Amino acid sequence: MTQVRKQTVDEVRSQGKAAVARAFVDELRHIHKGGWGNPWGYIYIAPAVLMYIVFQAWPILRGLFMAFSDYRWLIPETHGLSAFNGLDNWVELMSDKSWWRSVGIAAKFSGMVLPGTLVLSLFVAVMIAKVKNGLASGFYRVISYMPVVLPLSVAMLVWAKLFSVRFGYLNVMLKAAGVANPPNWLGSPSVALYSMTIATVWRRFGEWTLLFLIGIYNINKEIYEAAVVDGTNGWQQFWYITLPLLKPVFTLVLVLGSGIISATVEAIALFSVWNVEGNTVGGPGESCMTAGLYLYRTAFTHGDMRMGYAAAMSLFLGVVNMLITAFVFKMMRTERK
Repeated sequence: MTQVRKQTVDEVRSQGKAAVARAFVDELRHIHKGGWGNPWGYIYIAPAVLMYIVFQAWPILRGLFMAFSDYRWLIPETHGLSAFNGLDNWVELMSDKSWWRSVGIAAKFSGMVLPGTLVLSLFVAVMIAKVKNGLASGFYRVISYMPVVLPLSVAMLVWAKLFSVRFGYLNVMLKAAGVANPPNWLGSPSVALYSMTIATVWRRFGEWTLLFLIGIYNINKEIYEAAVVDGTNGWQQFWYITLPLLKPVFTLVLVLGSGIISATVEAIALFSVWNVEGNTVGGPGESCMTAGLYLYRTAFTHGDMRMGYAAAMSLFLGVVNMLITAFVFKMMRTERK
């Protein structure tokens, strides 16, 4: 009986797909009979199409070509088609130990930032959702989102002062609590990456908090009321109602925040803290040299600015991020009936 029902469902689906295909073909025929249509329409969309070609399509095509060329900014002879070197960049990339070390640091950084931000933002969202006063909940939403809208340069200068060895608030409080030798947050290779993780989690959790709040507010309150009637407590409601119904939000958050690309972007944005403290990019001792910073250094600050090799790195990270995104969608997909 189940097999017959499954065959019937498959037949209905195939017939539906065939109907959609026929309608699409009929629409194409209708458009073809109508000719090119009103030429003013093409004039109206021409600026948008031109901007897309100049600022989107051309950079993508240019970047793809650069990934397979020995493009060096300071050497004009490498700016043309003659710089094409096939897979040489990729062969070098596979054997570049510094590159793979930076990828490992980026993966470690992402592995700390992602769960930390996820847990903190979900906790804050659940707490705000339980506030019944509209004015108070709005105030808490604004407070939680302030790190996102705060200018990055200002935020990082504040964190640089907090992490200061001699006069930073963190070390002052640790000394007051009895810690004789508080850590050198930005100067120690064993601590610097964790310091950057703290700043990154603080910077990002507000955005994810609002996403979780949107998901929680969209859950039907009658479900919770029925659960209370059945005798469930707060933890059971959270585990069996809130978390499953937030699955689409989890998918969005994981896609936005997972992968090496997120670590790349955050590292590039946050290395100003280390510059303020007098350390080099990726320091101290290259303990914070993530893949993004290694790419940045190769393209803009190192040697003859090997942008072709850096483009290969960027394309590699893009492919990895797409694979991670596909994995997230596969693992978090909802069952359809």
